[in-house]
Parts: sequence; C-alpha cells; structure tokens
Amino acid sequence: MTKNKKIKNRGLTIVYIGKGKGKTTAAVGLAVRARGWKKRVLFLQFIKEAKWPSGERAMLKRLGVHIWVMGQGFVKILNDQKPFTVHKQAASRALKKAQEAVRSKKYDVVVLDEAISAVEEKLLSQTSIADLITKKQPKITLVLTGHTAYPMIVKKADLVTDMTKIKHPFDQGVLAQKGIDF
Repeated sequence: MTKNKKIKNRGLTIVYIGKGKGKTTAAVGLAVRARGWKKRVLFLQFIKEAKWPSGERAMLKRLGVHIWVMGQGFVKILNDQKPFTVHKQAASRALKKAQEAVRSKKYDVVVLDEAISAVEEKLLSQTSIADLITKKQPKITLVLTGHTAYPMIVKKADLVTDMTKIKHPFDQGVLAQKGIDF
C-alpha cells in the first residue's frame, strides 16, 4: 500500500494470543464496539460449554450478538472425563459452522473464541484455521483467540496482540471470579 492510498472498508483478521488474561475479554470488547455501530456479529466459542455460566454471553445476547457455544469443555483439565473424540467432534462441528459464517455475507464480524486453543489441544489443525482465514469474505473482520502464535496463522493475520502473563491469581490458587473471569 502506498502512503497516499487508504483502504476503508476491508475486513481484518485479528488474533489475540498469549498466556496472559484478556484474550476473550478483548474479543468481547471488539464485539461490543461493533454492535455499537450496528454491525452484525457472531461470537462462536470452540472450547467452553453452554452449561457453564458466562457474564459475557449474557451481555452479548442482550446486545444482539449471535452466540454459538460449540465446545465440550476444557480438554483433560478441570475434571474433564469426556473422551478425546467428543472434544474433537465438537471442534470439527464448530469449524464447519465457522467456515459457513465467514463465507456467508450474514455477518460483519466473526469472533472465533478459542479457535487457536482447539489447535493447541490437537482438536483442529493449524492448516484448517489458516484456510478459514484465506476463504473468509473480504469485508468480514475475523477475530481468533488462543495461546500460541502459530506462524501460519500469524502470517495471515492483520493484527496480532500477545497477552503476556506477568502474574496471575490462579497461580496462587485463586479460582476464576464471577463477573471478572466469566
């Protein structure tokens, strides 16, 4: 792009990664901002379960954000007893729904919360997420969250923010707090 030429309505690919807190929170903030401008927003969660309480989902619903909770919970932590295949099938279904959403013209913003986490847990491949980015409608802004900066995904992104953990209450045994963490 030259210095004089400005691109106005192009969808971006935004990635929030890192070991620190704030990835989903940043994605929620972006979804709220988009709804403030009457943009059509989908918030699709890859790992979290619908039965878990969530303040962000409650508020996003009130704002008119479409929410699809497709996960089966955290894989092999927090007393997870589900077979790996259950998690893998859920991630595959979520990926299919995400592909449909980014290829359609139904949404302006598509948030794929924990899509990168699904790659980390070996539920999806890095290639499947990179392909999804490549095949999205040009005007859709796509937001992905997770921990790892996979080169294939980072290369396709327009913006990558790394949430670096300096200190976290969980390390001192403090569990997630209602209204702060969920």
